[in-house]
Amino acid sequence: MKYKIIVSAVLTALALSACDKPVVVTPPPVVVPVPTPVPGPAGPTGAAGSPGTTGSTGSTGATGSTGDTGAPGYTGSKGSTGSTGATGATGATGTTGATGDTGEEGKRGRTGGDTVIVVPPAPPSR
Repeated sequence: MKYKIIVSAVLTALALSACDKPVVVTPPPVVVPVPTPVPGPAGPTGAAGSPGTTGSTGSTGATGSTGDTGAPGYTGSKGSTGSTGATGATGATGTTGATGDTGEEGKRGRTGGDTVIVVPPAPPSR
């Protein structure tokens, strides 16, 4: 029973959608030329109109919200301590100086010394 109702509803929808619908065509309007009127003499001036009312002032817009504060920046890391310099080398020990010459032995037991007598030269003859 259920299938009969569904099948008949589908067939009815297909049959109605297949109908030919007439297209309505409207003719374009006919433009009738209007004769140009000839102006006549000017009439009397009319009374002045009343002034218009002042319009109401618009409402002020709402103030925008304040922006968020930015996050603080990071703190930089501390630099490392430099290395200690190397200890300097110890200088070499100097060489021992040469031994001095031994003095001449003194003359002992001699009875006289070496005496030198200098004789002046004779004066030149004249």
